[in-house]
Amino acid sequence: MAVGRDAQVRRGRRAREPAWATLPDEKLLEYRLCDLADDLRIEGSRLEERLDQLARDLDRCGIAMRPHFWLSDDWFTPDGVPGIAIPFYMAHPRLARLEEAQMFEVEGGSPEWCMRILRHETGHAIDNAYRLRRFRRRQQIFGRSSLPYPESYSPRPYSREFVLHLESWYAQSHPDEDFAETFAVWLTPRSSWRREYAGWPALKKLEYVDELMFEKVAGRRPLVTTRREVEPLSRLRKTLGAHYAEKRKRYAVDYPDFRDGDLRRLFSDAPEYRDRPSAAGFLRRVRREVRQRVARCTGAYQYAIDDVLEDIVVRCRALRLRLTAPEEQTKIDFAILLAVHTMSALQNRYPRVAL
Repeated sequence: MAVGRDAQVRRGRRAREPAWATLPDEKLLEYRLCDLADDLRIEGSRLEERLDQLARDLDRCGIAMRPHFWLSDDWFTPDGVPGIAIPFYMAHPRLARLEEAQMFEVEGGSPEWCMRILRHETGHAIDNAYRLRRFRRRQQIFGRSSLPYPESYSPRPYSREFVLHLESWYAQSHPDEDFAETFAVWLTPRSSWRREYAGWPALKKLEYVDELMFEKVAGRRPLVTTRREVEPLSRLRKTLGAHYAEKRKRYAVDYPDFRDGDLRRLFSDAPEYRDRPSAAGFLRRVRREVRQRVARCTGAYQYAIDDVLEDIVVRCRALRLRLTAPEEQTKIDFAILLAVHTMSALQNRYPRVAL
């Protein structure tokens, strides 16, 4: 009988699945974002466990304020709103698979990555709820919130003036992001931030956030309590196809032709290598693995890395280059070359993603 009940439960779950959940990508991309809204809920999704963890983090620090949450097209916290927008793909595994197919990764897809983003966004939400940016010392330590947000920024990877939390050295993009990143490090359980940032100028920021939370936030009611939702999914009329076209454009980079010498140090068009695999074919075969490896070591988004990689593949094909060394060694050497060229491409145009 138990087996029969389990089967009924499984059939019930399948019956409740939205019609678009079984569509191929090309058909799903024709749906508008608002068409998904009635079928998606934060409640009952994998997000619930993450939000429960966030509540425990805040409880541990004596913070009673709770952000409100809604689904939209990206991660963001609107200015003046003590709430957080969560991207639609986090609420259903079929949409997460589409996100990965379109962007090569699911931002916030793993539990750890999701918690990093949620703690960061909660920093913004608390900043809004308690109007912390009005404090003069906060302005002195982090800078003024009125500073315009840049379209892109040039990170300093070795700077110790900023904490390291999200990838892409995101704290360096704007004073408000610096504050939110510092808060996120402070909020993270067992982060040992006093020890990890000992001797860093960033430690002063963490100590200030520690003081600010206990003096102005913990045990206090928020000053701003609006439950306003900005750009909720139900109001977004663009198709998924249009959404991803815009997103890919935002992450893409323009890079000049590669110096042939850089590629010829790994590959060759000499006659003695004519029986070896082509460089272009090899790179397409190892593309996913190398892209992920470079993303881990640089913090760059996989789509941006793939943009650079595609230019390399095209150039290798034009030069008719072939492998000269064993594939495993070539894979390692190429990952280094790709990391260098990716960071060079992004150095003066690191996209500031809305977080």
